[in-house]
Amino acid sequence: MVFSIESRKQDIEVLKNETLDVLIIGGGITGAGAALQASASGLKTGLVEMQDFSEGTSSRSTKLVHGGLRYLKNFDVEVVADTVQERAVVQGIAPHIPKADPMILPIYDESNATFSMFSLKIAMDLYDQLANVTGTKYANYTLTKEEVLGREPQLNSEGLLGAGVYLDYRNNDARLVIENIKRAAEDGGHMVSRMKVVKIMHDEDGKASGAEVEDLLTGEIFSIKARTVMNTTGPWSDTIRQMDDKIDVTPQMRPTKGVHLVVDNKTLFVPQPTYFDTGKEDGRMVFVIPREDKTYFGTTDTDYNGDLSNPTVEQEDVDYLLEIVNSRYPSANITINDIESSWAGLRPLIATNSGSDYNGLSNQTITDESIDAVLSTVEQYQQGDVERYEVADVLKNIKKTNSETETNPSTLSRGSSLEIDEDGMITVAGGKITDYRKMALGAVKKVIEILDRDYNKSYKLIDSATYSVSGGKIDPKKVDEETEALAQSGVEKGLSEFEAGYLANLYGSNTPKVYALLDEVDQIDGLTLADTLSLHYAMREEMALRPSDFLIRRTNHMLFMRDTLDSIIEPVISEMARYHDWSDQNRINYTNELEKAIAESDLKRLKGAVN
Repeated sequence: MVFSIESRKQDIEVLKNETLDVLIIGGGITGAGAALQASASGLKTGLVEMQDFSEGTSSRSTKLVHGGLRYLKNFDVEVVADTVQERAVVQGIAPHIPKADPMILPIYDESNATFSMFSLKIAMDLYDQLANVTGTKYANYTLTKEEVLGREPQLNSEGLLGAGVYLDYRNNDARLVIENIKRAAEDGGHMVSRMKVVKIMHDEDGKASGAEVEDLLTGEIFSIKARTVMNTTGPWSDTIRQMDDKIDVTPQMRPTKGVHLVVDNKTLFVPQPTYFDTGKEDGRMVFVIPREDKTYFGTTDTDYNGDLSNPTVEQEDVDYLLEIVNSRYPSANITINDIESSWAGLRPLIATNSGSDYNGLSNQTITDESIDAVLSTVEQYQQGDVERYEVADVLKNIKKTNSETETNPSTLSRGSSLEIDEDGMITVAGGKITDYRKMALGAVKKVIEILDRDYNKSYKLIDSATYSVSGGKIDPKKVDEETEALAQSGVEKGLSEFEAGYLANLYGSNTPKVYALLDEVDQIDGLTLADTLSLHYAMREEMALRPSDFLIRRTNHMLFMRDTLDSIIEPVISEMARYHDWSDQNRINYTNELEKAIAESDLKRLKGAVN
């Protein structure tokens, strides 16, 4: 398969000239899952994403396929049952991505703790039954205080009672998205990134019938015709609906920001993922997770009213996490200068009545900054300088002086919704990454119903619970053995054991396609052989159009291999410029974009203020 800048041009021609069965707006995990299911079921499917695939929320998670053990404190059995069962499905269709990684949960003698040792054991036993791992090697167990400290000697011993260990899964969120996207493309879908929707189109009956889009690589604006339109844009869901002038929009999203920080494992070492109360009696818990030779921790959970496309780590986020982690690991004494990389992402939470800013305006004070923003935008709208939906977006993001006190965003439901507006546009919003396939399934079912009812077009939905993503043709029960065999094949072709293992774990059953490039490309000066193969595979088969696509999302180089990042930037950019035939200006623009992303990840702005 070719999924590259060349196939992009072909896909755009189809989008321009043919009528789709479904146009999906948004290339995060939900849109990618919907595209896979629709394409595999035979629907003529198009997907447009204004950034890179997964660039928004879906590459900025805690990077777990989390089981939700904490919900069992309140015996939310149904929620946990659904989560762990769906997690098993995802592990089955993408076995090279979610990997079992048991979690340790230390218990402290603190008021308002999520669990006691007694309640934790009850919750873990129930969790094991729901996850169907009772009696297996992944069954839970408890540790005494001494055993916990033997395993994690840096952990604070004061007030420590013991710990529980239970099954959880690490994840590579951005890889899960691109593997869904690639499979959708293999099955005939037309997946196009860097394509921004600027208007929802309608037929003569007022039904949503496609979108007007702008190609952000060329500046070309054109229309895409479709029988159904699906909005899977996460935090942007309200923004897309506000572009639709045939509907009255009541905003439903309440995005919250989550921040994660990365340090070297010599600064903070944990042998396995660790999960504990913050100790601040704020109802939150924090993860500390080993990855590569690093340790990352998070997350925060605060209301967000800023630029949806560029959430940033602020000083208060760093202070909050460092205070908690240094309290739990006093000898680490982490400072901002120890942070090697970071990321901030938005959770597309759906506001409940009690949590919705729109239901509390009469009891809250609007900030002067928000009043000025509203007045300015309305004035620009009256002069014809901005669109109607942009005014609505400003109103949606009004800041209240007590927005944090009305409802704790950490307590909002992570539930999802599927709504059909009066003009037929389908919006799928909310949810967790674990639930992406089920959310996509519900939406594609609705599309098929509409196509049958309104267009007399009949399709049979594939069983997405058994339909592998790209790279997923590995026996879920023999992941380690089959991955090792793939790695050994690479060693026989001249790769080092480390390089071959890295590629096999990253690409799963697509690894032989990566190895095949050994016959086509020469090792790039300044890159390892593995990085050379990975870069070319990303450009040829994974639509890596810019350096940031490759270094941040096709790989996690910026986040977890910061030590070697600087040395490979120039060779990566040079090879991408050669392969894509960039103009000098494009090379400058893409280099600047990458440098900005690295500076943000490095917390250069905050470190400069401190130092």
